[in-house]
Amino acid sequence: MLAAQGEMAVRQPLLDRVSDARRRSDALFSLVRADSMYERPIPERHRTIFYLGHLEAFDWNLLHEVLDLRSSHPELDRLFAFGIDPVGGGLPNDQPSDWPSLKAVRDYVARIRATLDERLAAAVLEPQDHTCDGFPLDTLFNVAIEHRLMHAETLAYMLHQLLLDQKIRQVAGPPSLVTPPVIHRMVPIPAGTATLGLERGGESFGWDNEYEARTVQVPAFEIDQYMVTNGQYLDFMAAGGYETRDLWSDDDWNWKAAHGVSHPVFWNKASGAWLYRTMFEQIPLPLDWPVYGSHAEAAAYARWAGKSLPTEPEWQRAAYGTLDGGKRPYPWGSEPPNSNFGNFDFNRWDPAPVNAFPRGRSAFGVDGMLGNGWEWTSTVFAPFPGFEPFPFYRGYSADFCDGKHFVMKGGSARTAKCMLRSTFRNWFQPHYQYVYAGFRCVSR
Repeated sequence: MLAAQGEMAVRQPLLDRVSDARRRSDALFSLVRADSMYERPIPERHRTIFYLGHLEAFDWNLLHEVLDLRSSHPELDRLFAFGIDPVGGGLPNDQPSDWPSLKAVRDYVARIRATLDERLAAAVLEPQDHTCDGFPLDTLFNVAIEHRLMHAETLAYMLHQLLLDQKIRQVAGPPSLVTPPVIHRMVPIPAGTATLGLERGGESFGWDNEYEARTVQVPAFEIDQYMVTNGQYLDFMAAGGYETRDLWSDDDWNWKAAHGVSHPVFWNKASGAWLYRTMFEQIPLPLDWPVYGSHAEAAAYARWAGKSLPTEPEWQRAAYGTLDGGKRPYPWGSEPPNSNFGNFDFNRWDPAPVNAFPRGRSAFGVDGMLGNGWEWTSTVFAPFPGFEPFPFYRGYSADFCDGKHFVMKGGSARTAKCMLRSTFRNWFQPHYQYVYAGFRCVSR
């Protein structure tokens, strides 16, 4: 009895986190008008209806065998199993009529949740340890939770591109932040070490690409104190950055030309003035917000500025390193993330000024390295030495170690705080404009 109570005490927080993650994703679907659930806000992605079914299908496909459950809708389990990463392929061309009705998908979601919840509540009290390929149930819980929270961010930037009249406007979040003018400068980072990855066998959860831990030497460099702003990027555009061939790699130039890319996707022009598309309205371009764009656009700007994008180790050292050669759990220290330190954990729908959170400054004096926008690096996404894919989710990382994706670090306004750990790695294709991703530059 005491052992069972102990298991319950350990796992009840995980059950609570499952409920909280569901609340986050449900709130996003509630933004979409019912007649717009079959829209495709981003050409490279599935229609919104897919993601409504996908989150529950993922949980079911991950957990049903270890919980000894039998599927009642295997065809929907398969239909909603996998998203899209269209490197080297064409855009999806399915039609709304190819998908089940909204009612059918919602019924599927409700059945999956009810079945899983009943079994999970019983599993936390059972004396035997449920395992999958040698991994405990707790690991699967964390996979399900973080997968859903990742999609809560993905859905946010998808819905950002949905037409304004296809969304139900929400109550405004925290008030706009008023900050002094941004004074741009570079911060010197002395030579030292950066710690990448997690120690295998520890108590902290990490995805397969976070292992193994290693320490690397990083030569001295300088890094922008703040992320590059819309105002700075406007100067790049005014200087002909999109028309200057030498600033772009061959692949990036060909992509830009083929798709007519001439400005960040979050910007629109009206009556000769640039506007910014926030989640629920268009506003005059906020010059002190971080610019969001693709890796290709970030790299072109960096070349124009006579700088480079940081490598993953450089970014890691600037964020977590200390002057005495140590490392911090977070850029500001050891205190857990809260709204005083940055723009993250679903606190806001949109960016904030890049100098809005001085309490989140790193030991070296670099601002805003967690939240307010992921940050592109120049590092191609690849496994660390000792990498072993999760046997129950082999494609999570391994499918993207193809030389066609770049590492991003940090987090955005819609990144859950559990994924603000120093070892978390994100990645995207270089020509993907829609993610909440900005950048800062380095000089060596």
